[in-house]
Amino acid sequence: MYDYLIVGAGLFGSIFAHEAKKKGKRCLVIDKRNHIGGNVYTKNIEDINVHIYGAHIFHTSNKEVWDYMNQFVEFNRYTNSPIAIYKDELYNLPFNMNTFNKLWGVKTPAEAKRKIQEQLAEVNITEPKNLEEQAINLVGKDIYEKLIKGYTEKQWGIKATVLPAFIIKRLPVRFTYDNNYFNDKYQGIPIGGYTKIIEKMLDGIEVRLDTDFFKNKDELMNLANKVVFTGMIDEYFDYKFGALEYRSLRFEHEILNEENHQGNAVVNYTEYEVPYTRIIEHKHFEFGIQPKTVITKEYSTNWSKGDDPYYPINNDTNNTTYQKYKELADKETNVIFGGRLAEYKYYDMHNIVEQALKRVREQI
Repeated sequence: MYDYLIVGAGLFGSIFAHEAKKKGKRCLVIDKRNHIGGNVYTKNIEDINVHIYGAHIFHTSNKEVWDYMNQFVEFNRYTNSPIAIYKDELYNLPFNMNTFNKLWGVKTPAEAKRKIQEQLAEVNITEPKNLEEQAINLVGKDIYEKLIKGYTEKQWGIKATVLPAFIIKRLPVRFTYDNNYFNDKYQGIPIGGYTKIIEKMLDGIEVRLDTDFFKNKDELMNLANKVVFTGMIDEYFDYKFGALEYRSLRFEHEILNEENHQGNAVVNYTEYEVPYTRIIEHKHFEFGIQPKTVITKEYSTNWSKGDDPYYPINNDTNNTTYQKYKELADKETNVIFGGRLAEYKYYDMHNIVEQALKRVREQI
């Protein structure tokens, strides 16, 4: 008999298991995939730690969270500075003075602000009716057309004129020559990859991979006093109120016989006609000098049952449905729901760490 059955060997489940074990609890961790780590899983290919499920850059302003993660491995000083390509034009992200200089030739913040204000005055949109109008109302037509429109439509799979305005409530615009995407105090990549962290978290804890919780639900639940569930909340309740909606991702990994393919870890392709949203060159996360390189093309795709869900679509309809599931979850006395899928909320990694530690403290 276990104290906790933890469904999912990702970051949330692994932290919960690690902390519970420290407090003398016996845990069983299961995962339907053939590896631990969930979406933060990194695999060593050609001596390069490849982020198999997309780029994961750890960043936080919470020192407790930063120190917690650094107890498992040392983090390097990687700074996320993505670039965007639109019709062979290259721009720095997030929108900053380097971006504006490339777009308009301006050199000072005052010049950039005037240019943006001129474009806002031309459109004069007082009540944006969709994402396109909202974005133009925030940053003008040039930035929208080249750096937002195509990328957003690829991400969501529908036209920006159909997407609701609230999706882009604000856009980061910086009037400095600073390409650091995050403003957080702490930022980096674990030296040796994220899988090393999960391995240390789960050291001494029983883990069963290739184990589908739903194929043996009753049997597995009977093994423990309580269950920590990190999967899809609607699936747990057998889609009683209908399936929640997600966006999924597809990845194409490729080994290239060259030392340096694109010169940056993350390059976004904002042109709609380019089918992938970005190319990741993994060696640059850890300043690699290996003779070969590994790149990943990332495609945003529609989700259907059986696909891996990545991003919850938090529109009014889905949020209403989720609240119905949450009411059922709150009535479960022996099941703890946690993580992006179980809470139907987009969490970044530092959010997951905070939530997992909070949940353990509440429970034990």
